[in-house]
Amino acid sequence: MTDTLAGNAPPAEAEWDPVTTICRWCGTGAGELVLDLGRRPTSEFFPRLDDPGPDPLFPLRLWLCGHCGLAQLADDDEVPEQPVGIEPQALTDQRRDAVAAVREAGLLAGRTTVAEGPTPHGGSWLPDLAGLGITPAGAHGRADVVVDASFGLMHARDQAAALDGLLARLADDGLLLFGFHSLAAIVTHGQWNAVRHGHFAYYSTPTAVAMLADRGLTATDAWTFPLYGGTVLLAARRGGTPGASVTALVESELAAGVHDPGRVAGLQKAVETSTEALRRMVDDARARGERVLGYSAASRAVSLLHLAGLGPGTVDAVADASPAKQGCRMPGTGIPVVTPDDLAAARPGVVLLFVPDLLAEVRRDLPAVEAGGGRWVVAEQLG
Repeated sequence: MTDTLAGNAPPAEAEWDPVTTICRWCGTGAGELVLDLGRRPTSEFFPRLDDPGPDPLFPLRLWLCGHCGLAQLADDDEVPEQPVGIEPQALTDQRRDAVAAVREAGLLAGRTTVAEGPTPHGGSWLPDLAGLGITPAGAHGRADVVVDASFGLMHARDQAAALDGLLARLADDGLLLFGFHSLAAIVTHGQWNAVRHGHFAYYSTPTAVAMLADRGLTATDAWTFPLYGGTVLLAARRGGTPGASVTALVESELAAGVHDPGRVAGLQKAVETSTEALRRMVDDARARGERVLGYSAASRAVSLLHLAGLGPGTVDAVADASPAKQGCRMPGTGIPVVTPDDLAAARPGVVLLFVPDLLAEVRRDLPAVEAGGGRWVVAEQLG
């Protein structure tokens, strides 16, 4: 398979330098490269349609620390700033379910102030917490509740400094809420395309619990949610003991191999399987005379399309609800990004859905796809 824009051919293997990674959390250099995707376009940069390219390519490699178990990007390239996205309904629903779970556990009783870590993903816990009488502590004030449950911490190159910054906002008897797409889900479901530029850290529950313990916090409660195939929320505070929910989740994720580089490296095989299955499905649909479009110009779609060698001649367009992406093209492949209305008007035979959690939402909002004889295909479930 080849890249579709001129000048974007990946380099020969011999051009790669060996990994000399220092862990973003514990600072050690003992670890193993567990996934190498070569040079890929970044999902932070969506060129305008009239931009001739070539698009910039950056190494995309995952390294597993042998000391603390943190999975992380091996490279530190500067990538362009992320375009503004639209929060999917599934993420909104998961956040509300999470707030309800924490409240029902009694962990929010008597708490009145909150500080929220920064995130480029959109969405916020603040409105839901405000409904419970918990309001922002101010720009620099310490808070009863500190939230990093919108996948913000993973964007920090320096994980230690970023976590310390969050904890500086936490009152002595405060509650930290830390949410993440679990490495266990990524490994178990072969979600290699969750690895992307700008996401520097990929947490497992055992590693996250140990990180918090290193800073004097005990993870007392844990919840799992189906978002992204497995999202974890930890509640932590100074003092206390780990609850049964935390202990059980740590044990199950260790059994899933989150600290085993051989198990995590299974993601490399999933790359070949999924990209070949996608290319085969698209080729078969085109051979039947069907138009193929995609939905969601999400970060996880960028490497998948690029590695599958797909372009405007095979996938006509990718629709996205974000105005910031419409009128642009998918990085590295040149596929136009259009509006959802444009997708419906195209009467596609196949719509590749790049974010599985959106399926119920898009079927509800775009009934014309199926009414016109088209079908939704979840790209990650191929192969």
